[in-house]
Amino acid sequence: MEYAELPALRMAYRTWGPRHGRPVLLLPGGAADGSTWATVAARLADDGLRSYAPDPRGFGASDRTGPYGLAVARDDVHALCDVLALDRPVLVGHSSGAVVAALFAEAYPDRVAALVLEEPPPPVPLGLRLPARPPGPLGYDWAAREAVVADLNEPDPDGWERFARITAPTLVVAGGPASHLPQVDLARMAARLPAGDLVTIDAGHAVHASHPDEFVAALRAFLRSRWVNGA
Repeated sequence: MEYAELPALRMAYRTWGPRHGRPVLLLPGGAADGSTWATVAARLADDGLRSYAPDPRGFGASDRTGPYGLAVARDDVHALCDVLALDRPVLVGHSSGAVVAALFAEAYPDRVAALVLEEPPPPVPLGLRLPARPPGPLGYDWAAREAVVADLNEPDPDGWERFARITAPTLVVAGGPASHLPQVDLARMAARLPAGDLVTIDAGHAVHASHPDEFVAALRAFLRSRWVNGA
């Protein structure tokens, strides 16, 4: 575990792969921390890639300091890239982390080489419900979860147009019928992206966790095709 001193908080992150490898920034979703990416990052290290997986603000070993929300998380990613001097990383996000990745790519198009959005919640009212807070200590700040779910349940009315403004080559990974997300909207999302591709892996919502082989194969094929074409 390593730590980056950002202007607003101390952020924990993990690394895999050669120090001077092409950077990949892996953003977790839900209540997960960066450890959720360990299997994927180890496979990418075999390809010579350098992966960074942070614990978002309020989760894991990062500071539990508000305010929370998707826009705040986007700004934290920007600060982390500055502190770590990450030069145009490939940005990979799962679930709410995919929304953060998309927000970052829209706001900072020159800071992203490529984008992978795994099961990104589309900008439609989803009616997501949090269960009652579990008793006892948690591995995250409950307020952080509440803020993210609130943002997802009240999407930006301009959300679809935001995707149309993302210029980075982008792969949308859908989880198929077992996912709770409307798959037709994920296909619509990929179609809105100027350089978007869609792949469906019948794995449900957490594709990278339940089907890492298929997820890494799709990621490798996407990056290989984009880099060969000069991305």
